[in-house]
Amino acid sequence: MKCDSCKAEIAPGDEREHLGKMICEDCYMEALSPMKACDPWAVHSAKTFEEHSTGTGKLSPLQMKILEALKTEGPMEPTELQTKLDINLKFSDLQREFATLRHMEKTRAEKRGDQVVWRLW
Repeated sequence: MKCDSCKAEIAPGDEREHLGKMICEDCYMEALSPMKACDPWAVHSAKTFEEHSTGTGKLSPLQMKILEALKTEGPMEPTELQTKLDINLKFSDLQREFATLRHMEKTRAEKRGDQVVWRLW
């Protein structure tokens, strides 16, 4: 069976039903937990964690790559950033990483004309 959303193969018994579609577990998790970049509680939690954590390792390697790309290249559209990172990554995963960085107030989105670009905070 194939996922109705991402078209990935689903092992028998691993399919999930959501809004009349048969989807894989990854798509099911995304459907139940949509990405929200503007979430005041998440910002508060991230800032509190950052204040009270010790040592390094607060950012994942992918988050560090995102920050480095935005630092060296400047603001860019999300799809352009995905291309610059040159890694096999679903766009929804990149959006989640961006949302996490947004909650830490390290990145933000900005409207420029009819385009939305991601940039450093």
